[in-house]
Amino acid sequence: MDLLMKIDIKKLESPVSYGDKIMLIGSCFTEHIGNALADSKFSVLQNPNGILFGPDSVCKSLLSYIENKQYSKKDLFQLNEIWNSWNHHSRFSNIDANEAIRIINESQQQAHEFLKNADWLIITLGSSFTYRLTHHADIASESISNGVANCHRAPANWFEKDMFTIEETNLMFENCIKQLKAFNPKLKFILTVSPVRHIRDGVVENNRSKARLIEAVHYLVSKFDSVYYFPAYELLIDVLRDYRFYDIDLVHPNYPATEFVLEKFAENCIDEKSRYLMEEIRKIVIARKHKAFQPATKAHQQFLSTHFEKVKELQLKYSFLDLKEELIYFSQT
Repeated sequence: MDLLMKIDIKKLESPVSYGDKIMLIGSCFTEHIGNALADSKFSVLQNPNGILFGPDSVCKSLLSYIENKQYSKKDLFQLNEIWNSWNHHSRFSNIDANEAIRIINESQQQAHEFLKNADWLIITLGSSFTYRLTHHADIASESISNGVANCHRAPANWFEKDMFTIEETNLMFENCIKQLKAFNPKLKFILTVSPVRHIRDGVVENNRSKARLIEAVHYLVSKFDSVYYFPAYELLIDVLRDYRFYDIDLVHPNYPATEFVLEKFAENCIDEKSRYLMEEIRKIVIARKHKAFQPATKAHQQFLSTHFEKVKELQLKYSFLDLKEELIYFSQT
């Protein structure tokens, strides 16, 4: 008896493989995928602006990487002694405006260079909602038009909440993808919708928001040959469909749910040879995280020596892997 609904996931015609450069951008679920790929030693760059939820902030950020937009103090605003950017997550905020600008511009430069040669762009959309600044936000920076990427806990009356139509989202992404392909013709896209519920919008409004994203994403898949869909949302909502697979907030997927989705991603989006190598690297990473209670024992020294040889062999066989940290760790004999 089948206890889980089966869904048809189309495997990528030319799957992701080691040696590919992968940029990831979007909601917090993006970072689950990105962290898993990074732990497996893929070449990744994720969320150069920090976590982004809406189609407008995602597209605006991607276009800024193409032009290598450099920020200045006029692009920032100060709130509670902290300098922030409406286009960036609060991890870029700083009490020193110059330091905030330095961090932002370094990330912009890195994103520009990485995107220029990237093979894949993975986009996870979280919400169709946008928050536009109102006249109450009298300290707004000069650079903002349309919605903000992060509200930075500013007063609620600074914002006007709105939901993009499917047509508006389609238009934004059509323009964005065309410019990205002109900038980097070999770039391919994997689009997905975050299974994280934006419950503060209300259950009904969250479902409307997700439905618009799903419709827009499938329009883009049908429009562009290089755009693919991975059903992370459906895997959680329609296959697992049980609150056992959510965290205590009943909003975020828990560890078993995330691992299930990542397994399906690897199975359908990554080639077979790379999946084999991922398993070998996973064993090394687990060993790297091992904490010895008695590091001076012969048994632990042998453990380090054995894994050092394994890592050295992998590094020689697969020169594109970055195993410097592991080599340093296991050389502590």
